[in-house]
Amino acid sequence: MSNTMKALLGVWIAVLVGAAGWIGWDAWQGNPPSIGGPFRLVDQDGRPFTDENLKGKPSLVYFGYTFCPDVCPTSLLLMETAVEQLGADAAKKVNLVFITIDPERDTRELIKGYVSNFGSTFEGLTGTPQEVAAAAKAYRVYYQKVPGKDGSPYLMDHSSIVYVLDRRGRFVTHFTHESKAEQIAAALRKLL
Repeated sequence: MSNTMKALLGVWIAVLVGAAGWIGWDAWQGNPPSIGGPFRLVDQDGRPFTDENLKGKPSLVYFGYTFCPDVCPTSLLLMETAVEQLGADAAKKVNLVFITIDPERDTRELIKGYVSNFGSTFEGLTGTPQEVAAAAKAYRVYYQKVPGKDGSPYLMDHSSIVYVLDRRGRFVTHFTHESKAEQIAAALRKLL
């Protein structure tokens, strides 16, 4: 493994530990986690999509980008697999949401093709850089553009968290891309 990859991996692990610590600190202090909240984006078909669209069904929400080489596709596959474990009609009972943190490159058309690889019920969301930043801030998502080396395209350094929300759109728990689909399915089963 190159020194660059080791450094990126170290930063990424530090971000995950920091995010988990932040959530854990709030819980230890007796504060309900203040994760989530109002946002206004558009879906892959150009329709407005807000936090209100998450209400009525449990939700799995993930922030990432389509050019991500590893954790994003792993996380979306994990989300799809967890829902499949709940039965044939479960995909209609759970919101599966991907929110880009790279609106500069992730056009609606690109997002539409990307999320279709993970199931027909996935919603892919984007917006202006400011709208995406506001949604990411509400969910405590870290992201930052990292210049590519030797002319290669830039990457996005980001936290990798699957958020589980209840039928009211409230944060319940979270998982990482290293979690098991069975764990996510068990959390969803309690909310169905």
